[in-house]
Amino acid sequence: MKLNLKKPIIFFDLETTGTNIMHDRIVELSYIKVYPDGKEEEKTRRLNPEMPIPPQATAVHHITDEDVKDAPTFRQIAKDLLRIFENCDIAGFNSNKFDVPLLMEEFLRCGLKFDVSNRKFVDVQTIFHKMEQRTLVAAYKFYCDKELTDAHSALADTRATYEVLKAQLDRYQESDVFGNDIEKLANSIGRNYRVRVVTSDSLIQLSALRSGVLRMSAREFRNEVESILAQIRQVIEKMRIRQLFRVFIHVLFFNMSVRHQFRPNSHLRSPPSFANIIHVQSKKVNRLQAFYA
Repeated sequence: MKLNLKKPIIFFDLETTGTNIMHDRIVELSYIKVYPDGKEEEKTRRLNPEMPIPPQATAVHHITDEDVKDAPTFRQIAKDLLRIFENCDIAGFNSNKFDVPLLMEEFLRCGLKFDVSNRKFVDVQTIFHKMEQRTLVAAYKFYCDKELTDAHSALADTRATYEVLKAQLDRYQESDVFGNDIEKLANSIGRNYRVRVVTSDSLIQLSALRSGVLRMSAREFRNEVESILAQIRQVIEKMRIRQLFRVFIHVLFFNMSVRHQFRPNSHLRSPPSFANIIHVQSKKVNRLQAFYA
């Protein structure tokens, strides 16, 4: 079906160094600009992100540092890109949550404002999630190729859930993410160990579990903090001992050298002045400090 447009709309997609909107950068930008009369313009630009591309990102989009080393930076094309996007509606897949915010961050780094006040945003992923069923009936049909005839009866739903899980494990058995070990499986899905909820309230812990974060009691949190503090103290103690050893070596060498210069059988006919000793030994200590640093 042809789109009914009142002004141009740009479909675009980004390939980036990662998924952190505040930190990561664009390495490739593609867009198709569709005009109300049906005319289309498309273009792809590779960009130098001015930071190394992590191997995990390269594994997804296959773009390496070598591929973009001579490409322009976003700052170099920012004004032209802003002009292309001017007075256009925006569309993409998961664009409202990722592509648009990251693009705005890139413009902000260049001191440019990407105005969103007079634009319409169409996220195709949202339409997909709203219109296609994500129910047990749909999962049973997709994974098991069966119709769930007694949906919402407890036993039928339970049996279907069990069969769906086994079918999922069969389908994704080549994946490193999943496995048939329950502990590994539970830790692979829906967990975000970067987010921790510290509470002894069972209802809040249940809510945290549903959100896929790691729940901890106050006691567990205290034990973890004490464990980390103990590790920090060990590191500090090792550093202190190492520093004391360096000082000991410096003093030892200093004393040995002074004794040698004042020995009765020393080749020196007369003791050097105290100022001369300090000067000579200071140079030696400086060399030792540079050696042990």
